[in-house]
Amino acid sequence: MIYVKLFLEFLWVGAFTFGGGYGSIPLIRDVVLRNNWLTDETFSYMIAVSESTPGPVMVNLATYVGSSQGGLLGAVLATTAAVLPAFAIILLLMAVLKNAMKNPAVKATLGGMQPCAVGIILATGIWMTVKNWFPAGTVDLRAVVIALVLGGIILWGKKLFKKKVSALQLILISAVLGILLYGF
Repeated sequence: MIYVKLFLEFLWVGAFTFGGGYGSIPLIRDVVLRNNWLTDETFSYMIAVSESTPGPVMVNLATYVGSSQGGLLGAVLATTAAVLPAFAIILLLMAVLKNAMKNPAVKATLGGMQPCAVGIILATGIWMTVKNWFPAGTVDLRAVVIALVLGGIILWGKKLFKKKVSALQLILISAVLGILLYGF
């Protein structure tokens, strides 16, 4: 039964996610909490792990949740279900892409979805910041320090290093800061 549930829930996530992997986080969070598969705190940690590992965030989260609930088969089913709608839509779009992109209604629809995707990603970022800065109602100064240091590097990194700081460098810096501030 868990396998069917994993497949159907992540099929729903995959079908209704717009804006990429970060846009899927609120939907996956809803599924995970509604089914009591993970706690909110564990889910927050899994977002960080999913962002730090290779591959799309949605796929990594689906794989982890599926694995934690149903082992290897659960991971395969959840991951397959999460990507199946996008795969089917891409195949369909490729078949009709030439004509569809000329249609003003399609252009307007896609243009209207862009601000929604930005809003979903921004809301997720704010939720993650508040969740990490204020766990259990108190201020986690270490998390604030890490965020401020990373923000400073992003803002002034090009002036300091003569080039834009890559995402990989930011991940490595945050890992080192996490080890230094939180310990082993």
